[in-house]
Amino acid sequence: MERVLVVGCPGAGKSTFARALRDKTGLPLRYLDMLWHKPDRTNITRKEFDAGLAQWLGQSRWIIDGNYLRTLEPRLKACDAVFFLDYPLEVCLAGAQERVGKEREDMPWTETGFDPEFRQWILDFARDQRPRILELLKQYRQGREIHVFSDRKAANAFLLGMAAPALIL
Repeated sequence: MERVLVVGCPGAGKSTFARALRDKTGLPLRYLDMLWHKPDRTNITRKEFDAGLAQWLGQSRWIIDGNYLRTLEPRLKACDAVFFLDYPLEVCLAGAQERVGKEREDMPWTETGFDPEFRQWILDFARDQRPRILELLKQYRQGREIHVFSDRKAANAFLLGMAAPALIL
């Protein structure tokens, strides 16, 4: 496991899981939100985003955290492992609400409220994005380790079962 994707509904805890996975594996962690968003709450262009993502994918080892469905297929082609946090809606809504007001390493600003548009994105995720993610996971399952967790308990159990990276002296 050298090139890893962590995907799932906003609020599922992708970034928290990705950080724990980074700590267990020693793989460098990249956040798609940090690539796409600027600190002033604007975005870079799609061309800039695609160029930055291509740079990341060209590296030999990484964890990439984030959905960005438009770019999922090329990321799946490049990865050797995927973790899909496929949690219930209530868990994702609560997770997104809980991070309001908290500084995060995966976002270039601190959210000051639960944006209604973002909340709607979460409400629509199961209908608009989940089917395509599952379809692509099925399409690219060959030669990849694919883990789909339906609750945090299963994801945490997986992480607990992993050995920490060896210390190189």
